[in-house]
Amino acid sequence: MSTRPPLRGVCVGAGYFSRFQYEAWTRIPEVEIVANVNRSLEGAEKMARDFSIARSYAYDAFEAMLETESPDFVDIITPPETHMALCQAALARGVSVICQKPLAPTYEETLALVKLANRSDARFMVHENWRWQPWYREIKHLLTQGALGVPYHLSFQCRLGDGWGKDAYLDRQPFFRDYPRLFIFETGVHFLDTFRYLLGEPQSIYARTAQRNPVIKGEDSALILCEFANGVTALLDANRYNESLASNPRYTFGTLRLEGSQGHLDLSSDGNITIKELGESPVVHPYRPSTDGFAGDCVYAVQRHFVDAVLAGTPFESEAADYLKSVQLVEAAYESASSHQPVPIIALS
Repeated sequence: MSTRPPLRGVCVGAGYFSRFQYEAWTRIPEVEIVANVNRSLEGAEKMARDFSIARSYAYDAFEAMLETESPDFVDIITPPETHMALCQAALARGVSVICQKPLAPTYEETLALVKLANRSDARFMVHENWRWQPWYREIKHLLTQGALGVPYHLSFQCRLGDGWGKDAYLDRQPFFRDYPRLFIFETGVHFLDTFRYLLGEPQSIYARTAQRNPVIKGEDSALILCEFANGVTALLDANRYNESLASNPRYTFGTLRLEGSQGHLDLSSDGNITIKELGESPVVHPYRPSTDGFAGDCVYAVQRHFVDAVLAGTPFESEAADYLKSVQLVEAAYESASSHQPVPIIALS
């Protein structure tokens, strides 16, 4: 049994999604969350009580906290506009960072943050949990095994139903109503990153967007077609306005079909994977996705990966430079939606 002391962590933020991250840390024995930070001290103290954290700080004490607590890492779970200052303070002191997406409000600021992370000796990982949902890990495994032969088309339909009416996005994330760029920037990037994980790097992208709810500022609907090498395609058909019939629309966030030269597979809204080889009867694939935490316990999975990589000194799956490729797809999708033309993806140097 290892006698190594646990990694000392600090959580920054106390909003809706942060609870999934706080809870996941409690299940990772190599980590001790020693403090938390929030815009309001009251919010930080409530989270500290709920998750047995010793000390709480407000934003204006963040740098003093770093000196006092000497954490090994900070988990940044705050709005994009706060990330640069928080990351800069942590990385300058050699403190590793796991940071929620979107990394920054604009592509230029994202690029600046990635350059900052690349110059630091501290570790930096993007908290992109979508590809860690268990059905995507299983589908990737099946593709690697050649279960469908050569893949040639993926389609995903997403209907979340939380974005209609005057109280769109509820108390959970009401600030979404004021985002000038919403669906692709905040939600679509998850799917684009997952397309990359499953199929590789797209060569071009075509997108159409729409605003279904007139009370919000940004787009809440998108059709996005990615084209990969050898004519492989991936289609996202999504909106946050219309409703799903799923018992939990936020478990898989929709349904997927992946077709290949030897058959196809379907992902249902309850996480089941069905494989149908050409000419054969469909078969339910035997695996058991978790129902813990968020979306198949993907928050735990990505944080577990962060810890394992830090302790082993191995690369992260979502290094900052790699994640920039997903952000580039976001920018290309908005360019395509504006021009009504496909946009080629130029490889990042």
